Amino acid sequence: MAVIETSIEINAPIERVWDVVSDIDNEPKFWKGTKEVRNISKEGNVVNREIIIAFRDQKCQQKVTLYPKEKIVAVFTKGIISGSKTIKLISQDKLTLLQANWDVKLTGMMGMFTGMVKKHIKNGTDLALQSIKEELER
Repeated sequence: MAVIETSIEINAPIERVWDVVSDIDNEPKFWKGTKEVRNISKEGNVVNREIIIAFRDQKCQQKVTLYPKEKIVAVFTKGIISGSKTIKLISQDKLTLLQANWDVKLTGMMGMFTGMVKKHIKNGTDLALQSIKEELER
């Protein structure tokens, strides 16, 4: 498994950060590894969706659960990736700590490339968090 943990401090209250990160349909704007999002179903705070990732334009399915102003957990349920991505928000007075934690691997024969892909996921995550920070601190 590729375990990736990274975070960034954002000079914005948790409510504003939540408004941006919880707009999961807008994910490709910040997460360049996600090329396209198509929702399949929504029930309460759970969204089942299909995404197209930048890695070989592969389709993956996810079950995304939103825990308001706390975290978003995206579990990969089908496709070339298995595991999860968790986005956590931690209020620190007027600042918000935004954390991204991945615990994923490539499935099937592609599993041997998990280590190589880990670096790309880490770089993409760092860029996404920086983009979210810049959007909120304008």
